[in-house]
Amino acid sequence: MVGRLEGKIAVVTGGGSGFGAGIAKKFVQEGAKVLICDLSQENGTKVAESIGAEFITANVTKRGDWESILKTSLDKFGGLDIVINNAGATYSNKPTHTVTDDDFDLCYNVNVKGVYLSTSVLLPYFVDNKRPGVFVQIASTAGIRPRPGLTWYNSSKAACSNATKTMAVEYAPNKIRFNAVCPVVGSTGMTHLFIGKPNTEENMKSFTAAVPMGRGTTPADVANACCYLASDEADFITGVNLEVDGGRCV
Repeated sequence: MVGRLEGKIAVVTGGGSGFGAGIAKKFVQEGAKVLICDLSQENGTKVAESIGAEFITANVTKRGDWESILKTSLDKFGGLDIVINNAGATYSNKPTHTVTDDDFDLCYNVNVKGVYLSTSVLLPYFVDNKRPGVFVQIASTAGIRPRPGLTWYNSSKAACSNATKTMAVEYAPNKIRFNAVCPVVGSTGMTHLFIGKPNTEENMKSFTAAVPMGRGTTPADVANACCYLASDEADFITGVNLEVDGGRCV
């Protein structure tokens, strides 16, 4: 059977672990050529080798690294079709009045500036070459139904979702689609920060109790949503925030 992403070329940021690794694996399984980007060379290389993808060390807050991502995709694969802005950052759940400048800068540099730079560097490639494209941002239910303790993370994800909708309208005539996937808290390397305590089954109970389907979002959940939005099946879907949250935002 032909994969749903057969012949597509995709970039996945933060692909060395968590949701990003799940997305990269799914995309390769569905026939895409994948370039994993991650700060961790060790993690990124390990995932890339295990699934048959390429890897580049990259910091999404650096314009030069995005330029290297584009060049690598063109050199390795001859093009680019799909951009998954998965890399994200947060600080540990805490009272808002105790948040530091570094906490704030971390969230906005990675979660907002990272998306800004991806479009600033990569959109000209799609526009100038009259090439259809897909951008999928991994936003969060935190940007839709925020809860106490992560004010500036929540607002950074809301900014990500709003920018996604704005660009969806702006670039629709260019056949460049923009969508966002909004997971609820799941089990990743940042879970202990979201819940403000060790990521144990007991500590997660209070969070999953608010999810009607009774569990957190898994990498497979996010990967399946991204695969649909990146595929030709979603050719008429743009500007959506797809909540992958087991009913959390209802």
